[in-house]
Amino acid sequence: MRMAPPLTSSSFWILTVLASGRRHGYDILRETRTASEGRVTLKVATLYAALERLESDGSIRADGDEIVDGRARRYFVLTEHGASRLAAEARAMAQAAKAAQRHLSTRPAFLATAAVAP
Repeated sequence: MRMAPPLTSSSFWILTVLASGRRHGYDILRETRTASEGRVTLKVATLYAALERLESDGSIRADGDEIVDGRARRYFVLTEHGASRLAAEARAMAQAAKAAQRHLSTRPAFLATAAVAP
């Protein structure tokens, strides 16, 4: 069985936001910025390109449209496949963070102080 490639940062945050429920594009933009504590601010074109890729690979699906204040909103939901991909990515990220912490904890003291010197 072939493993899916790692999620891009945009896709990771979109799936993360959709894990908590159905959202439309503007909500996804806003919630992504909030959930990432401001580290990720998606552009509209980036969002819709990522949504298209995620929908085509089965990670999300469209879940209806509505008109609000004269503007069309398309809603998206996370699929089981998308939830599995997000869970796998979260596990991989946690393992990578543990490895980084482990290596940082064994960093020789002289290297830590040398990096601070002018």
